Amino acid sequence: MNVRRLIPTTAVAGAVGLGLMAVTACSTSDAAERTDDGRLKVVASFYPMQYLAERIGGANVSVTTLTKPGVEPHDLDLKPRQTAELNDSGFILYLKGVQPAIDKAIGQATVEHKVDAAELTTMESFGDGGGHDHSHEEGEPSHDEGDAHGHEEGHDEAGAEAGHEGHDHAAEGGADPHIWLDPSKYAEVAKGVGSRMEEADPDHAAEYKKNTEALVAELTALDKDFEQGLKNSSTRTFITTHSAFGYLAERYGLEQEGISGIAPESEPSPARIKELQTIAEKDKVTTVFFETLASDRTAKTLAKDTGLKTDVLDPLEGITDTSRGDDYVEVMRSNLAALQKALGAK
Repeated sequence: MNVRRLIPTTAVAGAVGLGLMAVTACSTSDAAERTDDGRLKVVASFYPMQYLAERIGGANVSVTTLTKPGVEPHDLDLKPRQTAELNDSGFILYLKGVQPAIDKAIGQATVEHKVDAAELTTMESFGDGGGHDHSHEEGEPSHDEGDAHGHEEGHDEAGAEAGHEGHDHAAEGGADPHIWLDPSKYAEVAKGVGSRMEEADPDHAAEYKKNTEALVAELTALDKDFEQGLKNSSTRTFITTHSAFGYLAERYGLEQEGISGIAPESEPSPARIKELQTIAEKDKVTTVFFETLASDRTAKTLAKDTGLKTDVLDPLEGITDTSRGDDYVEVMRSNLAALQKALGAK
């Protein structure tokens, strides 16, 4: 019996076995990350991320959103099935700071390609009650600095008094997470998402790049339409129930005055309501805006007390049958039309 020849034969057999196990593991992992027809499985946290994933991924991805249409995204609690979807995906796109439960689950997920949109652009902070509270780098200009104006100091003080309780609907460091409501920032995020998709699925990199460029061009055109459409108006101030429009206001030289803070369920203080009545009269405000996924009770009460109109300004956290458009761009154009009417744009 030739022992010297048996030993290498055994070693080779063991190596082959280990190799087969490795190939099987990789194949299982790849299968979990893709659909039966080979598309990359993408999980998006809520609508603004879903829209980017679908537009950039196109026919090469299968997108699942964790926040169903009509559901208020900030209070979402994940079901076990949704947690499983996270771990079976090949690409996760989310915005840290909007949905704490999702942030926690994604932090525990073992998926290789996890993309936080907050890391793809510069985040800023704005006062809870509206008005500008710049936290971007010193010397960084606003889009239309000459048009922006500040109110009396008392405005921000009363806004702070109306600070919300409950969950912290803000990204790390107190930054406002509503970056998608500024088309230029959304375009920055789109570019980053496109690059990360190319890395995750290099076989379709050229298509992702082409789709990203098309989306960025569309968002750039939307940005220009907002700039021109809001350039000349009777007032620069608007009142809204949900202080989600800080980036939009900053970009186009407007002044957002929120009834509550950046948490949509916040209740304003009596002092804040009184101050808003004064602001409305002083700045010739015509309209109190409310959103589609939260109660309009406070907006209608304030409007009735001040003789103002009400209208929808959609923070685009979800698309429903009542949305004024079928997708992000259509609803943003509806928002532009609503702002032009309320501000007396010429």
